[in-house]
Amino acid sequence: MAFAAPLVLVLCAWNNVVVNRLPGYPGSYVAANGAATGALLAAARVSRLSSEDLGLAPRRLPAGLKCGGACFAVVACAYAVALAVPGLRSLLTDARVAGLDGREVAYQVLVRIPLGTVLWEEVAFRGVLLAALTRLVSVRAATATSATVFGIWHVRPTLSALAANDFSGAPLLRALAVLLACLLTGVAGVLFAWLRLRSGSLLAPALLHLATNALGTLAAAVAHRLG
Repeated sequence: MAFAAPLVLVLCAWNNVVVNRLPGYPGSYVAANGAATGALLAAARVSRLSSEDLGLAPRRLPAGLKCGGACFAVVACAYAVALAVPGLRSLLTDARVAGLDGREVAYQVLVRIPLGTVLWEEVAFRGVLLAALTRLVSVRAATATSATVFGIWHVRPTLSALAANDFSGAPLLRALAVLLACLLTGVAGVLFAWLRLRSGSLLAPALLHLATNALGTLAAAVAHRLG
C-alpha cells in the first residue's frame, strides 16, 4: 500500500498537470517520460517487484511477441481497409496531424509515440502499477483499478484533442465527450492488462498500443493527403 497508493496519485497527476508544464514542453515530452520510466523501474526494484512481476522476464518475450504481433496485424489491417474505402477515410482525419510534414510524422511514429508514450504508459500501467496492486487485491480488482487510472490519465489529452479539432460544443457536451473518451480508454486499459496477464509479457500490450497510436497517426497523415 505504501507504494501503490502514491503511485496511483502520481499517475493521475502526471499526464494531466505535470508533464505539459515541464520546461521545454512539448519538446521535452520524450525525455521527461523516459526519465520517469527509469525512475519508476528503479522504484519498483526497491519495492522488490521482479522482472516476472513486471512482465519483463526474457523467457516471456516469445509469448508476448506472438500475442502482440497478432494484435498489431489486426490493427494494421483495419487501418488499411479504412484508407482503402473513401467513405471511411474521414474517420481517420485528425487536425493535430494535418499540418505535419513528412519529417514530423516520422518523428511522431518512430520516436515520440513508441518512446514517449507507449514505453512509459505500458511500464507504468501494465507493468509497475498492475504488479503493485496485485500484491494487495485480486487480479480482477487490480486490473479494474489500473484501467480506471489509465482513463483518468487521458483527461487533458482528450481536452487538447477536442480543442485541436475545433469541437465547439457546449460545456456539458464537452464534458460528456471527455467522459466517453476516458471510459473507452479505460476499456482499452482492461484489454491491455488482459494481454499482459495472458502472455506474461509487457510486449503484448505494448505492440497493440503501438499499433493503435503509431499506425493511427500514420493513417491520419495518409488520409489527409488522399483527401
